[in-house]
Amino acid sequence: MIKTKTYIYNQFLNIVLRFCNSTKPFSILIAISGGKDSLCLVKLIEDFNNIHNYFETVQYIYIDHQWRNDSKQNIQHLLNYIDTTKNEIHIYQIRQIQMSESSVRKIRYQIMVKHATKHKAKFIFTAHNQTDQLETFLLNLVRGTGLEGLSSLPFARQINNYIKIIRPLIDIETGDISWFCHKFNLPIWSDKTNYYYSNYRNRIRYELFPYLKQYFSPNIEYNIINFLKLTSIENEYIKQNAIKLYIASRHSYYLAINYRTIKNQHLTLQRRVLNIFFYYNFNKCLNINIINQIIQYLNSENKIKVNIIWKRLNISIYNNWIYIK
Repeated sequence: MIKTKTYIYNQFLNIVLRFCNSTKPFSILIAISGGKDSLCLVKLIEDFNNIHNYFETVQYIYIDHQWRNDSKQNIQHLLNYIDTTKNEIHIYQIRQIQMSESSVRKIRYQIMVKHATKHKAKFIFTAHNQTDQLETFLLNLVRGTGLEGLSSLPFARQINNYIKIIRPLIDIETGDISWFCHKFNLPIWSDKTNYYYSNYRNRIRYELFPYLKQYFSPNIEYNIINFLKLTSIENEYIKQNAIKLYIASRHSYYLAINYRTIKNQHLTLQRRVLNIFFYYNFNKCLNINIINQIIQYLNSENKIKVNIIWKRLNISIYNNWIYIK
C-alpha cells in the first residue's frame, strides 16, 4: 500500500526522464478515456509540467468507439475536466460501430499516430497499467501468440523515426492507481462496459485472476510480470539479431532476400527475417502457413522454382532468392 504520493510520481518521473530525455521542450500527445488510469496520467502530466515546464505543448486525444449509450456524456465530462488544464483535447469517432476489439485497436492507434504526426508530437502517452499488461499477456497466450506477442505492452515502443509510444503507468498496479485517484478526488467516469462478461478482459480480471490466485499461487501476478521482463530482454536480443540478418540478406535494389544467407540460421531467425521482409515492404504479417511453406522449401533438396500466391502477392523462390513479382 502506498503511504505517500511520491511512489507513483517517482515512478512516472523515472520513466519520463528515461525515455523522453531532451535538452529542449517538446510536444506530447496523451490518449485518454474517463477512467481512473487516464485521470491519474493527466494529473501526473499536469503537475510535472507545471513544475518542470518539460513539455512544449500537451494535447489530449479521445477516440469514441460508440459502443456505449453514454458516450456523449462521457465526452462532455472529459471536455469539462481537460478544460481545467488549459490544454487542448481532440475528439475522434469511429463511425463503423460493429467492429471487433482488435480491429478497433488498430484504427485507434492509426488515428493517434496520424494526429501526432500532423501536430508534430514526439511522444504518445497511454495510460496502460500493470493489470492491462497481465490481461494482454493471457489474451495473447490463449490466442496462440509467439514471443513477440507475449511482451506486447512494453514501457516504450518506437512507431517510426519520429514518434514513440510511452506507457508510464505500465509498472503500477491498478490498486495503487485507484488510491491515487481517491487521494486527489479525481472525477472518474464509471464505464459500465468494464463489468460485462462478454468482454474477455473482464472475465480475466474478475474471474480468472482471482481463481489463479486462490488455487495456484497468491503471487501469480508478480510471477507473470517477472516472466514478461525476462522474455522481453530475450525477445529484444532475438529481434536485434534478426534485423542484422535481414539487412545482410536483402537485395540492394529489388524486393528480395537471399535465402542462402538465412538458410543455415536458427529457425527462429529465419521466421523473423521473413516477417520483417513482408512487414517492412508491404505492411503485412505473414501467417504461419505461408511461413511454413517457405521454410520447407528452404530446407528441401529439390530447388525447382516455386510460386506462392498470398494476399495479391506473388512470392517467387528461385536461384537463391525469395522475391516478389
